[in-house]
Amino acid sequence: MSLAAAIPAALTRIAGAANVLTKQEDLIPYSFDGTAALRQMPGCVVLVTMREEVAAVLKVANETKTAVVTRGSGTGLSGGSLPTPDCIVLCLARMNRILELDRANLTLLAEPGATTQAIADAASAAGLFYPPDPGSMKISTIGGNVAENSGGLRGLKYGITRNYVMGLEVVLPDGEVLWTGNKCVKDVAGYSLKDLFIGSEGTLGVITKILLKLIPKPSARKTMVATFGQIVQAAQTVSDIIAAQIIPCTLEFLDRTTIRCVEDYAKVGLPLDCDALLLMETDGHPASVAEEADKMLQIAQKNGALEVRAAKDDAEATRLATARRSAFSALARVAPTTILEDATVPRSELAGMIRFVEEVAQKYRLRIGTFGHMGDGNLHPTFLTDERNQEEMHRVEAAFKEIFEEAIRLGGTITGEHGVGLAKKGFLPKFAGDAQMRVMRELRRVLDPSGILNPGKMF
Repeated sequence: MSLAAAIPAALTRIAGAANVLTKQEDLIPYSFDGTAALRQMPGCVVLVTMREEVAAVLKVANETKTAVVTRGSGTGLSGGSLPTPDCIVLCLARMNRILELDRANLTLLAEPGATTQAIADAASAAGLFYPPDPGSMKISTIGGNVAENSGGLRGLKYGITRNYVMGLEVVLPDGEVLWTGNKCVKDVAGYSLKDLFIGSEGTLGVITKILLKLIPKPSARKTMVATFGQIVQAAQTVSDIIAAQIIPCTLEFLDRTTIRCVEDYAKVGLPLDCDALLLMETDGHPASVAEEADKMLQIAQKNGALEVRAAKDDAEATRLATARRSAFSALARVAPTTILEDATVPRSELAGMIRFVEEVAQKYRLRIGTFGHMGDGNLHPTFLTDERNQEEMHRVEAAFKEIFEEAIRLGGTITGEHGVGLAKKGFLPKFAGDAQMRVMRELRRVLDPSGILNPGKMF
């Protein structure tokens, strides 16, 4: 059943004719997100610029029982912003203002469409630091980061998006506006409602303002690269660094396939005669940085590193970090379809998990490049495939199933930072268990009794 004509008409009265898209060719860019091999046309798209418009759209949707899928830049990798048939796509990308930077309280207030990079740059210009840095930070929006509870390269030391959210303005499915949180460092009055909405993937409400915590900018940093002939040596180096009570800012891993693709793409001088590469960065007080860098270099050498070198200046350090951030883009050039996944295991299980991914690739005759945040156990097995080859895609699905089941068996999780969305909802019950699933479903039912927000996602 197609979208009733009365709904676009109502949305036009709210946002204006220029901001309501109904033509097929205009809807195509909103029919997919960053998740490979998934596409679905929406009924219409409404581009909003203020909270009042969001509330009015949700009132219309709630009254007509029309599904609403909220969207920012569409960079998600779990199908979280993929439209459902004949839904309203509520696009918040134009709500992109940074409303306040409060140096006295170390906070920043932003609208959901502001990019992560814009927030980081605004903090930096004030001499402050916003640490979360997803690989897509140049284009991903802070609203999407909060909805998916995004991570990033600096997650090992600084944590993830949840650790920096102090308050949220949320429009509930019936159009009512709720504010939760404040600028207080301590606040234990009542339930922590903001934490319900962080990572809720657009299923409980629409976030329209985000109050973020900022921290002082580190005064020094040092970036190093270590290469290894065997992946197990890199994994052991990570374990030994943590055991030495060193918590680096960044501790990233690339396997042979990823190294070659990144170097071909970014041309930053990565060595090609190795099976594994670690990108290590420490930051903080200059004396501590120098001491930690020296210890990490020694640990890498003790574990048989082929080469260990430090970036000679900030420009080289930035090039190395940029090369790591480009891993997905580099791998995407190799095959028609690139499926980037994330599975997280306890750090002690990293070496075994990496070997398991390699075995799965051989078993199913697939090409997989693996990279990720080795310091926090978050791996990104990336399948280089072709969605037009149905037989191969069946092998890809079987390989995914084994990888996620192994992650759960090892005490890990099915997603460390990408979210559940559409792509992983089939794995959630086994990971979460009956009681957690029941509580999550009931919470969703209480806040969205008509089930209009992002239906079909997570559950």
